[in-house]
Amino acid sequence: MALKKASKASIAERKIFVLDTSVIIYDHTAIKNFAEHDVVIPITVLEELDQFKKGNDSKNFSAREFTRYVDKLSGNNSLQNWTSINGPTRGKFKIELNSSSKINAEKIFEDRKADHRILNTALYVAENHPDRKVILITKDINLRIKAKSLNLIAEDYETGKIKSVDDLYTGNSEGLKASSEQIASIYNKGVTSSKTILKKQDAMPNHYYILKNGSQSVLARYNKEDESMHRVIKSAAFGVIPKNAEQTFALDAIMNPNIKLVSIQGVAGTGKTLLSLAGALEQRRNYHQIYLARPVVPLSNKDIGYLPGDVNSKLNPYMEPLWDNLKYIRSLFSEKDKEHKQLNEMVEHQKLVVCPLAYIRGRSLSNVFFIVDEAQNLTPHEVKTIITRAGENTKIIFTGDIHQIDTPYLDAQSNGLSYMIEKLKGQELYAHITLEKGERSALANLANDLL
Repeated sequence: MALKKASKASIAERKIFVLDTSVIIYDHTAIKNFAEHDVVIPITVLEELDQFKKGNDSKNFSAREFTRYVDKLSGNNSLQNWTSINGPTRGKFKIELNSSSKINAEKIFEDRKADHRILNTALYVAENHPDRKVILITKDINLRIKAKSLNLIAEDYETGKIKSVDDLYTGNSEGLKASSEQIASIYNKGVTSSKTILKKQDAMPNHYYILKNGSQSVLARYNKEDESMHRVIKSAAFGVIPKNAEQTFALDAIMNPNIKLVSIQGVAGTGKTLLSLAGALEQRRNYHQIYLARPVVPLSNKDIGYLPGDVNSKLNPYMEPLWDNLKYIRSLFSEKDKEHKQLNEMVEHQKLVVCPLAYIRGRSLSNVFFIVDEAQNLTPHEVKTIITRAGENTKIIFTGDIHQIDTPYLDAQSNGLSYMIEKLKGQELYAHITLEKGERSALANLANDLL
C-alpha cells in the first residue's frame, strides 16, 4: 500500500507502516509515498541492504540510493528518533532496533532468518503503539501470509501497481466501421479523415485499427496531428515479413520515426523480439548503434556467481535467446548475400551489441536504437530510468509478456511493462501493440492455448 495525497490527521488516525527489504529493492523512494503516515525501517532491512550495496544490478543500485537518501534525510539526527520526511505535510520515519516481541516469529516458524526478525520488529511496533494501526508492507507474498497468520496486518506495496490487467490497453481494435469511400481513400491516397469514423473522445494517438465495410477492410493508424487515418502497409524489414495484422501494426510502430517509444506485449512465439530486431536492422543507417538488452534474472533466484567461468561465460546463457533471433535473421540470407555480411560486420564492429541491461546503466542513449527484451522483469522505476536516459535521435522498444514474470517481487499488475502501458497510452510519442497470435509453430500455439 502507498498513499499519495497528504491530509491532516490526528496522531491516532496516522498509521505506522513497517517496510520490508523487498519494498526498498522495488522502489528506493518508497518512504516518501505514505502521505502523513509514519514509516518504520527495521534494522534487519538495513543489514540486508548492506549485503546488496556492491554490484551493477538494479537491486544494488536501489540499496545504494536508499542508504544515501536516508543518510541525507537524517542529517545530524539520531535515526532511533522520529525524523521528518520532506516537510510538515508528510509523516516521519525511524530505524527500529528492537526485534523482540511477545510473539516470537523465529520460534514459531523455527528459523532464525531475516524475514522472521522483520516480523518480530513489526509485532514489537504494534505492541508498543496499541492506539495506532500498524501495517507491514512487503512485496513478498509468503511473508504477508506469515504476518497475517500472526494476526499482523500486511499489505502489498501499491505504488506502481495498475488496477487490473484485464482492461490493459492493447493498442489496436478490430471491426471499426468505415464507409467504402473512406476505405478507398486510404487505399488510393494512403489517408482519410477520421472525423466520421472516430468519436473525438475515443481518438487515441497511434492507435491501430482494422477498418471494415462488409467484405472490404484496411489496416490503419490514427494520427492525432492531422486527425486522420493513415494506411498501414504490410512490408518486410530485413527479410522478416509480418504474418498477421498485429505484427504489421507492431512493425509499423517500430519503423515510424515519429514514434520514439514502443512497447510490444505478448506470449512466447508472437514475434516481439524478432520484429524489433528486424526493424532496427532495417533502420541501421539512422542510428550509431543498436542495443539489444535484457535484465539478467538468475534461475531459482540464485546469483550468477555460482555459474562456472568468467563474466562472459556466466552471462551467455541469459543472452542466448537474443542471439537466437539474430541467427534466425541471418539464416534468411545466404553467405553470399550482402545482408549476411553486414550482420557479421555490425556485430564485429559493435554497431549491434547484445548485452545484459545492467551494462547500459549510466550510459547516455543518444543516436541509439535500444531494444529492451523481457521488460516484464523490470520495476516501474527501472523502466523510467531507462526512458529518461534517451537523448537525441534515440528510439526505445520494450518487449515482454506480463504473465511470464521471473522475479519474486513482481506480478502482472506491478511490473514496469504493465505500468508503462497504462501510464503512457495516449501520448503522441508512444505506441503499444499486444500480440495475441503465436507464429512460432503450431506446437508452441498448442502449449500457449491449452497448458
